[in-house]
Amino acid sequence: MTWVNAVVQGLFLGGLYALFACGLSLMFGVMRIINLAHGDIAVLGAFGVWVLVAEAHMSVPLALILVLPAMLVIGYLLQRTVLARSLRGGELTPLLTTFGLAIVLQNALLEIFSPDVRSLGPSAGSLATGSWRLTDQLSVPYLGVVILAVAVAVLGGLQFMLRRTGIGREMRATAQDPDTAALVGVPAASVYARATAIAVAVAALAGAFLAMQSTFDPSSGPTQLIFAFEAVVIGGLGSLWGTLTGGIVLGVAQTIGAAIDPQYAILAGHLVFLVILAGPRGRFIAVRRATA
Repeated sequence: MTWVNAVVQGLFLGGLYALFACGLSLMFGVMRIINLAHGDIAVLGAFGVWVLVAEAHMSVPLALILVLPAMLVIGYLLQRTVLARSLRGGELTPLLTTFGLAIVLQNALLEIFSPDVRSLGPSAGSLATGSWRLTDQLSVPYLGVVILAVAVAVLGGLQFMLRRTGIGREMRATAQDPDTAALVGVPAASVYARATAIAVAVAALAGAFLAMQSTFDPSSGPTQLIFAFEAVVIGGLGSLWGTLTGGIVLGVAQTIGAAIDPQYAILAGHLVFLVILAGPRGRFIAVRRATA
């Protein structure tokens, strides 16, 4: 039963990793860039929720309702001001730009909030601490179920948007050929700005769930970026449903490693990632588009 519990907990952890990886996958699928500041943007969202909860004494859901639209605007402006210029500089420039943005965000958060560790768990109440006890060794946490459900809803919603809406068709067309899309009246700059806005908002949502599930600090971003990147690569770059699969694989690997020895939790996830890369499929991982 211990191993069954490890798999169940890994499934819920994978939902969190899928949320972190969703925005990374969307930006790569539409814009063909890897946002190295993605983890730090998620932490920025977590701090935004924490400030409203701790200083304004709001509930976590209300704080999220206020923070997520703000992060949408930040993502839109980020693309319009910083990323739009870097995209014109070649493939390497956006990578360096997002790396610089990550450093700026980390240091700004460190100056404002100090290196102290924080958590939204106490503010989330029974949602963060409660669980359904099925047996003596098997439990289902409330928060884990919520995170997994939200991850499926977000990924499903984005997939529906890409397949069934005009905005989604514009994103797919721009991802395939931005120049041709521009000839039929689809401005790549606007499409990229919308994709970035969605990616930043989803990253902030993932950061808030991380803050409810465990602790965070200004230096938490790079770790979450690594987990998100591993989930994206395992599932297939640019594939939204593949991102969910990759997150679950990574989460289950970590919880099984922790069941063997707590020190093996993170190592087990990295080993699974390396094994997949070293395998026959991993050597020739197909770079999938967001429409895959």
